[in-house]
Amino acid sequence: MTALVIAEHDGSHLRGGTANAVAAAAKMAGEVHVLVAGSNAQGAAGEAAKLAGVAKVLHVPGAHYDGGSPENHAALVVPMARGYSHVVAGATAFGKSVAPRVAALLDVAQVSEITAVESSDTFVRPIYAGNAFATVRSADAVKVVTVRATGFDAAPATGSAPVEAAPAGPDLGRSKVLSRELTKSARPELAGARRVVSGGRGLGSAENFKMLEALADKLGAAIGASRAAVDSGFVPNDYQVGQTGKIVAPELYVAIGISGAIQHLAGMKDSKVIVAINKDPEAPIFQVADYGLVGDLFQLVPELTAKI
Repeated sequence: MTALVIAEHDGSHLRGGTANAVAAAAKMAGEVHVLVAGSNAQGAAGEAAKLAGVAKVLHVPGAHYDGGSPENHAALVVPMARGYSHVVAGATAFGKSVAPRVAALLDVAQVSEITAVESSDTFVRPIYAGNAFATVRSADAVKVVTVRATGFDAAPATGSAPVEAAPAGPDLGRSKVLSRELTKSARPELAGARRVVSGGRGLGSAENFKMLEALADKLGAAIGASRAAVDSGFVPNDYQVGQTGKIVAPELYVAIGISGAIQHLAGMKDSKVIVAINKDPEAPIFQVADYGLVGDLFQLVPELTAKI
């Protein structure tokens, strides 16, 4: 059995938990190949070749893949997929747009957001916002799987697989990237950060949210937010942590002014150490927190920042 991992990248580097998807794929099949599609993606292909467990990297040049077009990627993957036992992608916006199209075109059932692999055809995935786990067995000839990065350690860069050129698929022309606005920050990317400081509606305003920046800078942390804070306009939606946002599992997660709705907990409860600051001692966040501070966050956060 051989698994094909669809790499997410920015041309120079792998992104989107691709290394975690490789680690998951290695548990499903005896051999792992990685598909890197896009022009000027030699750097990402080189990174993929160094991942442990990768036997071969398929580099497909083509400018029509640069925007991450799910239609073009699906058209590329489907003819290749029939030679593989598994097609694997990260459970990111990219993976969630490509994998369902591949599964539909192959007429198979997708297995979504797995957190564990029990065998080549049996997987564990969260349901009910992570309050329960389902063990799913797929009888399809080709298993299309998306992987939740927090469930698997990233494959280490200890390999040396060959990089082979592969022919490009068609440009379906159904969509194209007109412009791209990227958030530039000196802080770590939220999805892969080792430390995260998140704020909720309790901060009260976008101006007050800036209070978290000093703490995040001292901790070398990324900044996150609850959906309530995002919906209130305090921060952009790419800060959102939760069931409908980013799923994170950092070494340290600091939740400030976050009540702990089940949808938010689904996105961060696998964090190694959780610290919660909230004035309500009955807030659900304290049920999952390792350390809790009950009190006025406008007093506690500056004091905590000063003592670090």
